[in-house]
Amino acid sequence: MLDLNTPVLVGVGQVTQKEVRLQHASSPVDLMERAARLAAKDAGLDLARLRDLDALIVVRSFREATQNSPAEVAQRLGADKAEQWLAPNGGNGPQYLVNRYAEEVSKGRSQMVLLTGAEAIDSARRMIKNGDKPDWHKPSQKDPKYLYSFKEMATPVETAHGIVNPSDVYALFENALRSHYGRSIDEHQQIVGELFAKFSDVAAQSEHAWFPVSRSAEEIVTASPSNRLVSWPYTKLMCAMNQDNQSAALLLTSVGYAKDHGIDESSWIFLHGCADCTEIWNISDRVNYFSSPAIRLMGERALDMAQISINDIDFFDLYSCFPSAVEIARDELGIGEHDSRPLTVTGGLPFHGGAGNNYVMNSIAAMVDRLRAEPGKFGMVTANGGFLGKHAAGIYSTVPTKSQWQRESPATYQALIDDMTRPSGVDHPSGIAHIETYSVTFNRDEQPERGIVIGRLGGLDDPLAPRFVANTPKDCDVLRAMTREEFIGRSGRVTNNAGLNVFSPEV
Repeated sequence: MLDLNTPVLVGVGQVTQKEVRLQHASSPVDLMERAARLAAKDAGLDLARLRDLDALIVVRSFREATQNSPAEVAQRLGADKAEQWLAPNGGNGPQYLVNRYAEEVSKGRSQMVLLTGAEAIDSARRMIKNGDKPDWHKPSQKDPKYLYSFKEMATPVETAHGIVNPSDVYALFENALRSHYGRSIDEHQQIVGELFAKFSDVAAQSEHAWFPVSRSAEEIVTASPSNRLVSWPYTKLMCAMNQDNQSAALLLTSVGYAKDHGIDESSWIFLHGCADCTEIWNISDRVNYFSSPAIRLMGERALDMAQISINDIDFFDLYSCFPSAVEIARDELGIGEHDSRPLTVTGGLPFHGGAGNNYVMNSIAAMVDRLRAEPGKFGMVTANGGFLGKHAAGIYSTVPTKSQWQRESPATYQALIDDMTRPSGVDHPSGIAHIETYSVTFNRDEQPERGIVIGRLGGLDDPLAPRFVANTPKDCDVLRAMTREEFIGRSGRVTNNAGLNVFSPEV
């Protein structure tokens, strides 16, 4: 017999607003309100029932368009009595919130929770281009409360050398993966293109996708006027797309509440397993750049809680901001490269699009729809925030959980990651060194701008050789060569000049 405090997802809503006249463009709060109302309708609840919400959490937009979005959403839904929180930046946020509030429900501390988030960047950009300015700000008597703190994504030294834009940083992972797999540049690009072509095929079948178009591997990886190089080896079609108008909302409650209010049991989705884990935070402190011990541990804990194996999962949505995020998660979860199971139910961030930090709320909603259509099957959603830094996972099914629902505190296993041995960092390196990984950034005219190098003093044979971050000289020929030849393992000399590290590779 199910415990009445067992958490269940009972309602989901998604909104994608395209081709709208600017005078009718929705603000992020408008989109969240619509998604929340759709979630209530999906649960079969009268909108008045939203006054029962005891927690309402908004995933922060990249640029908050109003002073207090949680309070404004609550006021519009008649849920003013709910605790109102803003979750800070981080793509792991939506799944983390499901995990955290499922625990609150299981312990009787919450009865019904609404999670939502949105972006309206496409409309805002079009307004600005049209000489207008979005007028979405609504004053509030108080500022929003953050549910947890935000940690800066890079150290000052990392930032000074270009560890800033996600596309540049994930390209560091991609190049490290290519070397780890032992592939040539052309071979790896073809395989990555084939991986993301499958994602675009899924997006082509989705009513919510921003770009519902199937694309070939060659189209995805080949630079062109409409698909410029962003940070080698990534083209625009290999990067997350957040310039859209999208929203999603989830309603989480207990079995007892769902029974008392007549919510159809066939629509209940159970969270069988969940876990949250954080990587060694700073990029220059990572164990390496082709793996993620935190994703591996997270997957193990979530599967253990669900009492199933990775082979029992029928559907996946692996976080897909860039190809390297998918490849590393796939490897760490134990999914074979040639596994026939699709790795997304949405089409992924480059093709479905993502409402900034809130993309995974869309992927959870899509997973709920998929599982309801095929009762008895299991789906796994993974989420990723920062530079492959913060991770969350959820395993879902229409099948009721087997035993009393209990979330293991992430603090009980986080130390396994924090205590891992890794190289020491050097802020002002000097001497002979070798490249551990690298990327090359490009401007909008497709000209190379900067080479970013993570290297080791001495050789790469010593796993604890001191590590540094540097830039290459601004030599266009060298930067172009770095995109045509394998530079991982290349030797050179690193020096410090006026606070910046410069690595001059042998060419």
